[in-house]
Amino acid sequence: MAQPRQVVQLLTRGAVTIRGRMPWASNATFLAEVALDADRALAVYKPERGERPLWDFPRGLFKREIAAYHLSEALGWGLVPLTVCRGDGPYGEGSLQLFVPSDFEQNYFTLREQPEHRDRFERICLFDLIANNADRKGGHCLYGEDGAIYAIDNGLTFHAELKLRTVIWDFGGDPIPAPLLDDVRRALSRSVPAPLSDLLDVQEKRALLARARAVIKAGRFPEDTTGHRYPWPLV
Repeated sequence: MAQPRQVVQLLTRGAVTIRGRMPWASNATFLAEVALDADRALAVYKPERGERPLWDFPRGLFKREIAAYHLSEALGWGLVPLTVCRGDGPYGEGSLQLFVPSDFEQNYFTLREQPEHRDRFERICLFDLIANNADRKGGHCLYGEDGAIYAIDNGLTFHAELKLRTVIWDFGGDPIPAPLLDDVRRALSRSVPAPLSDLLDVQEKRALLARARAVIKAGRFPEDTTGHRYPWPLV
């Protein structure tokens, strides 16, 4: 989903002021206000210096947050709120993601039985398969005030090795809707589009294309036969 140019300019050029720290985040995550001339917006700021080291992911998880946004845009699904890189943030380089006003009492588990959300959850499920999301918790699915469901907290993605951990297994064995497969073919059948390509290394790009092709070939959502591919905590 294309973002209005004014919003893009606001997040990429606006002055960033920290308003508070987001609770329960494993890495340093801040609510910020962004201001440019008369325009104002809230955003979520994740600086690299606030990341806890992980044994299986390199530093710079904020770049994967940005990559997830660009994958969502390449697919045309509008799942991930606008996310940009800011090298001049209050705590140094990091990602800045447009804050989504939401009903924070809702999550995947409270929404999944409602038929009107099936299409959106199918997209998030397929997105996570392609992005190799290692941490799709139920609380990472936000029910926005606009009625759409957004996928946030995408830092553990795009690893070259299979790392998939998600709570979304309800579609296991179901056919993937043809329009979604068409989107994957258009976006990823031959190469990784820029600017997504610029955020991944060679092995990660090869793995991304391989996952996309595997999804197209299978034509069905996978099932977890091990019971091990769930994140913790679930929400």
